[in-house]
Order: sequence, then structure tokens, then C-alpha cells
Amino acid sequence: MSDKQKHASAYWKENIKYLAILLVIWFAVSFGCGILFREELDQFRLGGFKLGFWFAQQGSIYVFVILIFVYVRLMNKLDKKYGFDD
Repeated sequence: MSDKQKHASAYWKENIKYLAILLVIWFAVSFGCGILFREELDQFRLGGFKLGFWFAQQGSIYVFVILIFVYVRLMNKLDKKYGFDD
């Protein structure tokens, strides 16, 4: 395996690791906070709405958008690390 192929393989391995972590966070927020822990979160209010309802309707979308920006930042660093930032 050439040096370029090793870099590409390591790049994609790290990329998949970042994707898996970010998707687990999104799943935990959308499914966990919106469905599983809804009753416990409904004891608190945010903007006049129960927190569990807010996470199910708005919170998971906000977290998803934030995770997109985090992913872009991580990928820019990863590109620089492996020399793929043309």
C-alpha cells in the first residue's frame, strides 16, 4: 500500500469516527430528549413550552444545525492534517 493510500485510509477512518460520534449525539438529543426522557424534561419550561416538547419540536433541529457546523470545522482540521486542503 502506498503512502498516499495509507493517508487516505486514515483520513476516512477518522472521518467515519467523527460522523459516528456526531450522529450518536444527534440521536441522543432527538430520540432521548424528545421521546425517552420527555416526562422528566417536561418538569421544566423553555419559552412557555414544556422542555420535552420543545426538544421534540425544535431542540433536535437546532442541535442538528449546530452539529453540521461542528462537522465542517472538524473536517477542515482533518483536511489540513492529512494535506487534502487544496
